[in-house]
Amino acid sequence: MQSFTEENYLKTIYYIATRQAGEVSTNALAEMTATKAASVTDMLRKLADKQLIHYKKYQGVRLTEEGERLALQVIRRHRLWEVFLVEKLGFGWDAVHEIAEELEHVRSEELVTRLDTFLGSPQFDPHGDPIPTQTGDMPQTGYRKLSEAISGDTVRLMAVLEHSTEFLQHLDHSNLTLGCTVAVTEVNSFDKSMLVAVGNGRTVFISHDVARNLLVS
Repeated sequence: MQSFTEENYLKTIYYIATRQAGEVSTNALAEMTATKAASVTDMLRKLADKQLIHYKKYQGVRLTEEGERLALQVIRRHRLWEVFLVEKLGFGWDAVHEIAEELEHVRSEELVTRLDTFLGSPQFDPHGDPIPTQTGDMPQTGYRKLSEAISGDTVRLMAVLEHSTEFLQHLDHSNLTLGCTVAVTEVNSFDKSMLVAVGNGRTVFISHDVARNLLVS
């Protein structure tokens, strides 16, 4: 049985590994978890002893098959709870991440199975993230970042990479919601910021930092 902290580390390693090539560094984990590097190293040794990660000092870390399986279970629970909180309890998409961080550690398989059935086996959470299946398969989306679009492109907003309350509230203020159509009218050659026309015709300024956290199709 893994502790909550161990589950969080496995999940974080998975997240970082899906966004970069190669093994996950201790420094990357320390930054993501807001933890001192020495404490991260201690946890990695524990996870390695449990054969949940492959770890060699100064060479980074990657999940074992069992470690990835457990990470996907945590992610599945987290995203199902986010769907429940938004669709059934009326929470905003900007208010559910921290609550789901707590609920994801409830390990009852029967509860998760019933939750999934109750929700109609959703494939995506309120932020557009795919929900791993019960057997541990992660649906592939093929999305790209809005920051990769060029002037004249018309795309549909499908998911967000940043889940902070401030970021999601900024999107709400700009009428940027999942499923909306975004037509890129201008890309600034200096800072890569862009002007876009949202589905309702409203023109919105989007910084490069925001654009690289929006996934589109």
